[in-house]
Amino acid sequence: MAGACDMIRTLIADDEPPARDKLVRWLGEQPDLELVSIARDGISAAEAIAALSPQLAFLDIQMPGLSGLEIAAQLEAATAPLLVFVTAFDEYAVKAFELDAVDYLLKPYDRQRLDKCLARVRARFGDGAARSAAVRAARTQVQDCRRLLVPVGEQLQLIDVDAIEWLEADDNYVHVHAAGANYLLRRTLADLLVQLGEQRFVRIHKSAAVNLAQIQSLSPLFKGDYELLLRDGQRLRLSRRYREALFARMGR
Repeated sequence: MAGACDMIRTLIADDEPPARDKLVRWLGEQPDLELVSIARDGISAAEAIAALSPQLAFLDIQMPGLSGLEIAAQLEAATAPLLVFVTAFDEYAVKAFELDAVDYLLKPYDRQRLDKCLARVRARFGDGAARSAAVRAARTQVQDCRRLLVPVGEQLQLIDVDAIEWLEADDNYVHVHAAGANYLLRRTLADLLVQLGEQRFVRIHKSAAVNLAQIQSLSPLFKGDYELLLRDGQRLRLSRRYREALFARMGR
């Protein structure tokens, strides 16, 4: 629970001006909330979360560029803000509740409903599990995603998942190799594979996975290992531990 002197750093992301303005006005009247960012689309919201580290985020589920659920799926679970999803559709409200978000607001909501939501926020403010539960659940909901949010300088951009050639683990980071570029994400490889959909990617080593569509050929090496040649010319080693799984996926 937030203390008497705590200010909860808050972000609002909604592409509908009337709904966004109403939430800005009502939250601005709260003595313990500090509005640090007001975003009008999903990518701007994701960039603001990365740059400003808000402790609470109101995310509209349907937004241009990136949905609220897609934003949640690409946050770092350990540092994610408390999430409140906002939607005009019952089906998304149910999904938001199942994701174990702190709460959801179904448009049009009144002041009494918002007050109830804020009571839940204040009660769970210090609950680290609540901050990460929605992120982990969102990743299982947003499987087989078509776009991945990656850092480019101080900004974020979406790349086509089909353009990814391979993934390389580096402790708690993953190097995403795509179309000649290398993007560094603070994620684990296992976690990222869940989001991307393991039907398209397969491990070839404990610290590497490839896009099946990017494999051009395989050549045997020694002791059961193979060399993979990707379409971009990159050569990678297939460990014998992962050989049978890859062969099964390729129908060999």
